[in-house]
Amino acid sequence: MHRNTKLALGASAAVMATVVMGTAPAMASNGRGAEKTVTLHATLTALNGSGASGTATAVVRNQLIRHIEVHAEGLTPEAPHAQHIHYGEQAMNECPTLALDSNADGRINTVEGVPAYGPVVVSLNTTGDTTPASFLDVGRFPVSQDGSYDYSRSNIEFTDVAGTGYPGADGTGTARQIADAIRAGEGVLVIHGVDYDGNGIYSFSDPEGGSELDPSLPAEATDPAACGVLR
Repeated sequence: MHRNTKLALGASAAVMATVVMGTAPAMASNGRGAEKTVTLHATLTALNGSGASGTATAVVRNQLIRHIEVHAEGLTPEAPHAQHIHYGEQAMNECPTLALDSNADGRINTVEGVPAYGPVVVSLNTTGDTTPASFLDVGRFPVSQDGSYDYSRSNIEFTDVAGTGYPGADGTGTARQIADAIRAGEGVLVIHGVDYDGNGIYSFSDPEGGSELDPSLPAEATDPAACGVLR
C-alpha cells in the first residue's frame, strides 16, 4: 500500500468509527460476568471474491479474551488488514451474503455487512488499545506477508460499546452482555482489505472507487475480505 494511502486511512479512523459505531465506546464497568471459560473456533471464508481463508481460535473467560489466534492466507500481499470481532444484539450475527448488496454493485461493503455481523466490539490490533475506537488504526493491524499472516494476542478486555442494539437511547451493550454473547457463539470475526483490480495496492480504481464510509479512502481498504463465526 502506498504511504499516502496508509496515512489517509489512519487519519480517517475516527470518521469511520462514528459512521459504523455511532459513538465512541464507554469503558467497561466493574461488574464481572459468569465464571465460565469457553474455547471458540471459526473457519474464515472469502467475501467479495477475495480468495482469502483462514482459522481463528479464542479462549474467553468472564469479560476477558484470555488468548486469540488468527491464521489467514490468500489476502492482499504486503498490505495491512483491519480485523475485528463484530456483534450486535439485533444483528443476525453471521457472515453476510450478496442478499445484503443494497445497491446491486456485486460486492458487500462494510456498512452493508453490518445487519449480518453487527458493529465492531473488539479491534484485533497487534499492540495497544483494542476497543472499537481503534478499529481502523492501520499501523497496529497485521500486515500480510505474501498474502498471509499469523496473529496472536492475550488478555483483551471487553468494554461497554454504544450502538450495539441494546435497549436505551444509545443502544449500549455492557462488557458483561457482550462477553456473554461472544461466549454463546454470536461473535463474528471479520478481516478487511480486498485488492479487486490485482494491482498490488489499495487503490481508487473503478468501479469501487472510494469507501462508502469516507470517500478519501479506497473501498478496497475497507471492504470485508474474510469472515467466520466464533462458535
